[in-house]
Amino acid sequence: MSAPATTRIGHVHLRVSDLDRAIAFYGDILGFHITQRFGTGAAFLAAGDYHHHIGLNTWDSLGATPPPAGHTGLYHTAFLFPDRAALGAVVARVLAAGLPLDGAADHGVSEAVYLRDPDNNGVELYTDKPQADWPRDANGALRMSNNRLDVQALVDFAHKMSQN
Repeated sequence: MSAPATTRIGHVHLRVSDLDRAIAFYGDILGFHITQRFGTGAAFLAAGDYHHHIGLNTWDSLGATPPPAGHTGLYHTAFLFPDRAALGAVVARVLAAGLPLDGAADHGVSEAVYLRDPDNNGVELYTDKPQADWPRDANGALRMSNNRLDVQALVDFAHKMSQN
C-alpha cells in the first residue's frame, strides 16, 4: 500500500502565542491572505483561492513560549513558490522586514531559504528546479546537495524580473 503520487500536504496548523503577530508574518511578509478569522483565537490564510494553507491559533498557546531546543516537534514548514522570481520577491520582503535568515541552500533539486517565524518555528521558502535538471547518479537515484545559495543574486533576479 502506498499513497497516490498526487497526494500533497494540504495545510499546516500552528499554535502561536500572538495571533496578530503571526498574521503579520505569514500575511504581510510572506504574502498569504486571510480567508477566515475566528475572533481573536484563530485565523486561516491562503495563497490564491484555496480555503487555507496555514492555520494559526492561540487556543492552547496564548502568550506561550516556544518549545526548548532539542525537543521533538515541527522542524520547519516548507512553502513552495512557483518560480525563482516569486521566491526572490518573498525573500526580498523578509530581508526588508529585517528578519534574520538561518541559512540558504541550493539543494540541486531546489533553491531554499530558511528562517524563523515570530514563535521560533522553522520556515523554509523554496522553489523547485525543473525535474529534468535534478542531479542523479548513474542508477537514476537523486543526488541532492547542500551547496551555498547566493541570496543577493536571488533577490536581484526577482527585482530584474519585476522590471520586465
